[in-house]
Amino acid sequence: MTDSKHTKILIQGETEEGQTFRPSDWAERMAGSSSTFQGHRMIYSPLLQPMVKNGQKCLLLDPDLKESNPSLYEAIMEFAKSNKLKMCRED
Repeated sequence: MTDSKHTKILIQGETEEGQTFRPSDWAERMAGSSSTFQGHRMIYSPLLQPMVKNGQKCLLLDPDLKESNPSLYEAIMEFAKSNKLKMCRED
């Protein structure tokens, strides 16, 4: 059985109408809002990570972000809803 606390939210770079979301670096931009720099490299937070799944840009959102940074969590969820991006659960 899957522990729902560890189930992440996958925000896909595709709209409900099946269109690819633009700009193409949207996931990196969103994940950059919680990233840090170490040794001249950007390190993404484990709570908010860009990824590619099935050739499509996505954003992997850990629900723990809601506790650690509720305003960022709400902003990302509102962004996804207002742009009608597909979302699903990811283990």
